[in-house]
Amino acid sequence: MDTDAMLAAHEERLVAELATLTAAPAQGENISFGKRVGEGTSVAVDRLSAVAVQEQLLDVLAQVRRARQRVTEGTYGTCEVCGEEIPVARLDARPWAARCVRHA
Repeated sequence: MDTDAMLAAHEERLVAELATLTAAPAQGENISFGKRVGEGTSVAVDRLSAVAVQEQLLDVLAQVRRARQRVTEGTYGTCEVCGEEIPVARLDARPWAARCVRHA
């Protein structure tokens, strides 16, 4: 699989995950707050956690889209800071990396 196809597949997975995270709550799922810790509090904590995950996914999605743009431009695999080649091991581990380890 070529780099752009692999990045495109990863982008699709991220978009699907984001869609799941941002879906409306199930009908009848209400968050109520009272004096006692209960189901409403648990749902609220889950929602707060989902917001943090969503922010992280959006960040990675932006990086993946930028990597795909770099493939098109012919600059993929070179560090945006120093212009040196990004080691293959780094790109294998994090294909959307735009910087070498030194400038990460």
